[in-house]
Amino acid sequence: MYRKDSEGWLKHTDFIILDMICLQLAYVLAYAISGYGFNPYETIIYRNMAVFLELADLVMIFAYGTMKSVLKRGYYRDFVVTLNHAIMVGALAVLYLFLLHEGQDFSRLTLMLTIIIYLVMTYVVRELWKKLLRKQMKDGGERKLLIVTSEDVAEQVVSSMQENNYARFSLAGVAVIDADWTGREIHGVPVVANEETAAMYVCQEWIDEVLIVVSEVLPYPSELIEQLSETGVTIHLNLAKITSVPGKKQFVEKVGNYTVLTTSINYASTRQLMLKRLMDIAGGLVGCIFTGIICIFVGPAIYIASPGPIFFAQERVGKNGKKFKMYKFRSMYMDAEERKAELMKDNKLGDGKMFKLDFDPRVIGNKILPDGTHKTGIGDFIRRTSLDEFPQFFNVLRGDMSIIGTRPPLISETNLYELHHRARLAIKPGITGMWQVSGRSDITDFEEVVRLDKEYITNWNIGLDIKILFKTVMVVFRKDGSM
Repeated sequence: MYRKDSEGWLKHTDFIILDMICLQLAYVLAYAISGYGFNPYETIIYRNMAVFLELADLVMIFAYGTMKSVLKRGYYRDFVVTLNHAIMVGALAVLYLFLLHEGQDFSRLTLMLTIIIYLVMTYVVRELWKKLLRKQMKDGGERKLLIVTSEDVAEQVVSSMQENNYARFSLAGVAVIDADWTGREIHGVPVVANEETAAMYVCQEWIDEVLIVVSEVLPYPSELIEQLSETGVTIHLNLAKITSVPGKKQFVEKVGNYTVLTTSINYASTRQLMLKRLMDIAGGLVGCIFTGIICIFVGPAIYIASPGPIFFAQERVGKNGKKFKMYKFRSMYMDAEERKAELMKDNKLGDGKMFKLDFDPRVIGNKILPDGTHKTGIGDFIRRTSLDEFPQFFNVLRGDMSIIGTRPPLISETNLYELHHRARLAIKPGITGMWQVSGRSDITDFEEVVRLDKEYITNWNIGLDIKILFKTVMVVFRKDGSM
């Protein structure tokens, strides 16, 4: 799922916050230089002015467009914009004092010094912040981008993305569709694939997004676009050549210097993702408290039945192939992983992309008695009640997982994935999700799991998360299988 960046002045929230901090620091320094001390907030007239200055700052940012194209502006242009902005904030402050007839009681020196110090401070801080961001652009970011292009424009496209990497992509490689350049480098970026191998490279290297810019005389690689769309990866297509493109959600934006049509399985705004993260943090904190309480009772029982660690850590695959350690209460014997191969023949999902047994002898306390009946123990209990999942709230707090999402697979399972299976990893994995509340352990068809996961990603919103959360609680209390 694609994170759609904020538009307009909200796009540069970091610059806005820094600007507001600089204004308040300038106000405090000006107050001190004027000889009144370091606390301008102790008298109501100066306290009110502190609030008004911040409001005036925000109004001018919105009305004057101070932050528009801030990353692209040079030193001189940025100083002119900052100077005009500071003068307008000062003018609004003077107007405020005039209208409220408070000019006699407020120090003109303090106001003048505030604007001068603010101008210098915010300009210097802004330039330093831009320098830091540009360094990050050069070094690359978290989102891995594959450039798909043609040989006649390849150098131009790579160079443009390196110079205008405002989204802070990590340029993972280039795929040239009309020549076999594999193994070469373009401005230090390796050519890693051609038209036939690009989709497989995206799956194997867990690429986050793909930018497609080809020569005007060449048609778009429609078959490749179809394959990429199946994987759930976000695709950016240069608008100059758009006809029709598969994809659930489409919108126009800028990637580097290119105006592109972006198509993705779904997208979420920064506000939506912030709200989801806040829900995860709140839920994670509560979940960790419960984990500690449960550990007091479950921990000794696990250790007595099977001496060894109480917690089990296993490497799983998260959003777009990012690996992380997932934590659970240990519900299996210490040699469970070694015994998995011999039990694979009894796997209810026989293709190996997931692993489920009707009765798993590796679970602590599970035994097959001489008469053929099954005996269960503490391991089966914590799995049936989903208590073994509670340590995953630590993963939620760390940001590896979300409370609601798709279940994180094993590395060995993802090695068997086909193109369309990759789409279930287009979002952050969760403790529970759509398929868990639609039958949970009763579902034995992996394609049905993928269908439900893709349905969740395609239709995701905060309301759907809340609905799944309530359904999960009901399913757990009905003891309808394990998570």
